[in-house]
Amino acid sequence: MGVYEELTARGLIAQVTNEEEIRKLVNEGKARFYIGFDCTADSLTAGHFMALCLMKRLQMAGNTPIALIGGGTTMIGDPSGRTDMRKMLTREDINHNAECFRRQMERFIDFSDGKAIMVNNADWLLDLNYVDVLREVGPHFSVNNMLRAECYKNRMERGLSFFEFNYMIMQSYDFYYLFQHYDCNMQFGGDDQWSNMLGGTELIRRKLGRDAHAMTITLLTDSQGNKMGKTAGNAVWLDPNKTSPYEFYQYWRNVGDADVMKCIRMLTFLPLEQIDEMASWEGSDLNRAKEILAWELTAMVHGEEEADKAQKTARALFAGGASDGGDAPETVVTENDLTDGEISLPALLVLAGLCKSRSEARTNIIQGGVSLDGTVEKNEKRSLTEAELRAGFLLRRGKKAYRKVVLK
Repeated sequence: MGVYEELTARGLIAQVTNEEEIRKLVNEGKARFYIGFDCTADSLTAGHFMALCLMKRLQMAGNTPIALIGGGTTMIGDPSGRTDMRKMLTREDINHNAECFRRQMERFIDFSDGKAIMVNNADWLLDLNYVDVLREVGPHFSVNNMLRAECYKNRMERGLSFFEFNYMIMQSYDFYYLFQHYDCNMQFGGDDQWSNMLGGTELIRRKLGRDAHAMTITLLTDSQGNKMGKTAGNAVWLDPNKTSPYEFYQYWRNVGDADVMKCIRMLTFLPLEQIDEMASWEGSDLNRAKEILAWELTAMVHGEEEADKAQKTARALFAGGASDGGDAPETVVTENDLTDGEISLPALLVLAGLCKSRSEARTNIIQGGVSLDGTVEKNEKRSLTEAELRAGFLLRRGKKAYRKVVLK
């Protein structure tokens, strides 16, 4: 089985421009492909994880990944899938985020000896002359076609700024530039990028009379069609300082029964034969499948030692043990968080990130959903003293959300 056939069997391929040619390039290790990462935050997320895994799979098959850091395109912001305009970042913020991305990518992709390339589109986009771009690129884009693009549809009723309207042109120019300067013959990306990617292949065809190729990968969604990679409305980060290894493990350990095998197939590097054997698992075996998924992904992102620790802690907490919290995420309370030497339990739940508001916290407490060191606490007016905080305890909301609380 070639790598293209494996991608198909794993359900990763959504759309391709020329399947026969792409299959040939990928299976023969002749694809020089790029995937773009706009640096809108200081860490990659679980949403980027599939793209990183795809780059790794293709590199293992002899192909050459080009990791494109979007230092230039982040100045505009991709409107795809958005209902509002992205916050404009300063150039300093973008440069900082780009450096964070670079360090994280180097843990997944082998950039030694030309096996992969990392570039930043700020190096060519920020020096472009606006009138020159209009003359060189503008004639090759139909406004009518652009307005029909899926990436703009969600924004038309709420208002799409001319600022964002240029994003497709910038992404297309990236492909055009990489094709000429880095022999890049393919672009990969999420399925919501299809229109932007076709803009690039068409620009290359019109300007250079050459063929380039595009392939989109299936977006990772749950059984309700919602994008995966967020918990409690927040992104699941690859940076351990933003999402701890334990929290990362728990996110994947808690995926729905209907989603676990799809995640294993699409995200892990387990052999397809082993995954096919797991496909018939039901009942308690699904929990075992979730543990396998969580361990495999945590090991890839944070290393096997952290994956082992997270799994051990999760099992102990689920069994009602580990009163010291094991390796559960830690919430540090400082003197500044105290009022008259105490902090209310609702305020502590919000500080720990276990509830979004104090009113939500009070509701959880009254309903018996909060415990301290294994003892359910139903008094919403309960406060924790400085002495209790210094001793430390395990704060729990619901069945699966834990924090070790300490005063420092």
